[in-house]
Amino acid sequence: MSTPHLPKRPPNSCGKPRYRPMRIALMSSEAVPFSKTGGLADVAGTLFKEYTGMGLDVSLFVPLYDSTVKRLHNRLVNLELEIDIPIGNEVKKCRVFSDQGLGREPKGKGTVYFVANEEYFGRSELYGPAEGDYPDNDARFTFFCRSVLEICIRLDLQFDVLHCNDWQTGLIPLYLKTLYRNESVFKNARTVLTIHNMGYQGLFPPSALGITGLGHEFFHPEGIEFYGKVNFLKAGLISADILTTVSPTYAREILLPEKGFGLDSVLKKRADALFGVLNGIDTSEWDPASDSLLHDKYSKTALEGKARCKQELMSRCSLAGTQETPLLCFIGRLSSQKGIDLLVEAMDELISAGTDLFILGKGDDRFQRLLSEQAGRYPGRIYFRVGFDEAMAHLAYAGADIFLMPSIYEPCGLGQMIAMRYGTIPVAYSTGGLVDTIVAADGPDKTGFLFDDHTPASFAEEVRKALLIFRRKETWHKLITNAMEKDFSWERSAVMYLELYGKPLN
Repeated sequence: MSTPHLPKRPPNSCGKPRYRPMRIALMSSEAVPFSKTGGLADVAGTLFKEYTGMGLDVSLFVPLYDSTVKRLHNRLVNLELEIDIPIGNEVKKCRVFSDQGLGREPKGKGTVYFVANEEYFGRSELYGPAEGDYPDNDARFTFFCRSVLEICIRLDLQFDVLHCNDWQTGLIPLYLKTLYRNESVFKNARTVLTIHNMGYQGLFPPSALGITGLGHEFFHPEGIEFYGKVNFLKAGLISADILTTVSPTYAREILLPEKGFGLDSVLKKRADALFGVLNGIDTSEWDPASDSLLHDKYSKTALEGKARCKQELMSRCSLAGTQETPLLCFIGRLSSQKGIDLLVEAMDELISAGTDLFILGKGDDRFQRLLSEQAGRYPGRIYFRVGFDEAMAHLAYAGADIFLMPSIYEPCGLGQMIAMRYGTIPVAYSTGGLVDTIVAADGPDKTGFLFDDHTPASFAEEVRKALLIFRRKETWHKLITNAMEKDFSWERSAVMYLELYGKPLN
């Protein structure tokens, strides 16, 4: 595992860097602004936007979910393409749409290809309800992977790079080396697989092998078998030309048994092809100086608007505190990975320390119940809302003082980057991308706080350290300024990916 080298490139006549001409396809099970459950959508959609802004020849493939249809209304363009996709012993119909707001031509730059099938994607959720995943996700995302490749064949889309994301697209690199190896449209294509979270691997019963169309010869430990199951992520790990993950620290962590989720030995064999590229955020969307969802804008040199955002947030959430009351914030998925159990256990101590708490997210029913109970115990001190509200999230990033990220592991994390962009100081567990983005050492560049023991006591102790500095206004103001000066834009990350796309293969 290593960090990609970024050689300088001569500028063009406009002074902007030049990039080797290449056709890039991004494949993802979700992408903003079309569909979203988490950070994967932000990464895929924003990288597509960044490449489009660079003038590169890039296309995006994403399922056409019911929520996407409602979001786009009459912007969808039917490309009048209907393809038979084999799924086990059945044949399912793939229809293809595009978004007239981004690309009208079926083969134009910046085109979004929506893979449509009402049976598979016309559902209320992307992957399943709160109780668990849809039982046919193996068929749903086998269909997506094969549809992407069939669309490329039917439209003669000759991409240089097929950039896959997570287990939902993990079959694509393996298909290109097996079922589709003789298709001329892919003869010059290399595959990249980005691992966003090793905890989600796409594990299915052995019967899934028949659904994929791959033979039984792949069902063994060196293939896609994993403790008696079919592993879609492993399919990509063993067959993609280049593997990336979303921060340098996480790229090192997943080579260890405690963070590799059983695939560390597979990754060690591919270590020379594994790279850590830190995610960025969309700095045009996440900018307190121009955020359209904020009534009061502000910047690092004019922070008055942040105080007004705090007042608005407390008022809207019926929180009883004042400007002097530290306002803590959590926004994210309610799961053990995100450290919600730690937050619940430490909550009494956080409230007794004189803080108010804002929580926005959805996930495991157990955590939703526990957080609802805690909010009921502390009316006026804890605000908890199930679900995700974009406007409320923007206001919370702006209005909170401290952002909580007690994740037990965090491949990259976007919340801490957004929070710092808005001058909200993170308190986080020392793991993954949180280590790569938060300057926790005491000194002139400090931007946040990290705790090393994943226990309620260690978490609460780090919050108390933050609260001590919060009461020292000049020092806290310096923290805010440092955090807001950090550059988390996608430009550097996008360039690193471009260098990897052209990297000689072993």
